[in-house]
Amino acid sequence: MAVTNTFAAGPEEFFQQIDHIIKSHSLRGSESLCRLLQYLAKQAIDHPDAPLKEYQIATEVYGRHADFDPQSDSTIRVQAGRLRMKLAEYYAGEGAADPILVRIPKGSYHLVFEARRTEPHPQPAAVPLRDAPTPSVVVETFPARWRAAFFLLMVSLIVSLVVLGGLLWDRKRPDSGIALASVSHTGPLASLWRPFTSGVEEPWVIFSNAAFVGRPETGMRYYNSLQDAKSTVYDHYTGVGEVLAIHALDDAFGTLGRRILVKRGSLFTLDDVKNNNLIFVGSPSENLSLLDIPGTQEFIFQRVTSGPRQGDLSIVNKHPKPGEAGSYLASPSAAPLTEDYSVVGMVPGIGSGHYVMILAGTTTFGTQGVVEFVCRQESVEKLLHEIPGSGAGPIKPFEALVRVKIARGVPVETELVSVRAR
Repeated sequence: MAVTNTFAAGPEEFFQQIDHIIKSHSLRGSESLCRLLQYLAKQAIDHPDAPLKEYQIATEVYGRHADFDPQSDSTIRVQAGRLRMKLAEYYAGEGAADPILVRIPKGSYHLVFEARRTEPHPQPAAVPLRDAPTPSVVVETFPARWRAAFFLLMVSLIVSLVVLGGLLWDRKRPDSGIALASVSHTGPLASLWRPFTSGVEEPWVIFSNAAFVGRPETGMRYYNSLQDAKSTVYDHYTGVGEVLAIHALDDAFGTLGRRILVKRGSLFTLDDVKNNNLIFVGSPSENLSLLDIPGTQEFIFQRVTSGPRQGDLSIVNKHPKPGEAGSYLASPSAAPLTEDYSVVGMVPGIGSGHYVMILAGTTTFGTQGVVEFVCRQESVEKLLHEIPGSGAGPIKPFEALVRVKIARGVPVETELVSVRAR
């Protein structure tokens, strides 16, 4: 189905409408649905006549493998159904006055843009003349009013279903006070995170909030330890990728019956390393606390010292295998960001029996992509298969390099590039 455009609006207005919906309360926290909506909108605008199939969405949006079978896997149909409900919820509330309607017709994945139709105001009934005979029965029909009532009824039903679904979901989430022995989980996700879920204490997630000098009003730059005093640091900001990464980790640990504790990097202390399992989110350039702990040894973050990419952050492959590059860089800063590289590393902590998980990209979107990578069953299964020596027993420390494909500031695909055992 081609893009419906029977009114004075073009791609810019369409994308603005998509941004309004993504930033709304209806889609807040639904990263996978936001990703799907952005993809469907771009396809509808760029390729209005091209058929859109489940397989294409599964592989390009959700990173499914080439052997994805839509007949046996209903993921895309379920996600499309959820997105239709979210769009209905949005237009019933925040978007009630939006001039552009976005919908996905049932039985199709082609997103459609339409102009909102305004109902004509009903003309007042004619006043009968004084001498005119008064009819014995007066029948009035108000089709617009009935349609409005029916619409409100449907909206109430949808909102009720959403609230009920939320309550049922909360009931399904295990109570944090339940004894660990009563929680049993299997599968790739549980295997990867078992070192962080098998103890009594919840793991700490240390996220990056880059150290800046200056303020937005006067100009800001990264903190330089060689020339700046720590008292001048302005640490109010963190990347959008790190924020969404924390949400993904919280959701993943919730399915495993555990919680995470969150702390920003500037508040990190060495005592945290000795007494806790830690998960670091963000690269050493932004999460400076990573410089104080045991880090990765095979895939190292380094600044490029010369050439056209001088100053850019790269991931150096210390011992390249055949077919591997010696270093990996994100898209150049002068071009749209379409690719980044990230590191997953599980290393022993300083304290006995503790572990550190490092999840970092060279950009904030690379960090988001790699965290989502380790929060999905299918990608974790592939990772576990590639870690040398990790069979049925406990997972062994490892390092992995992941390629992240990015579209319009959203990680849309991840690919495992290389894995090393520690």
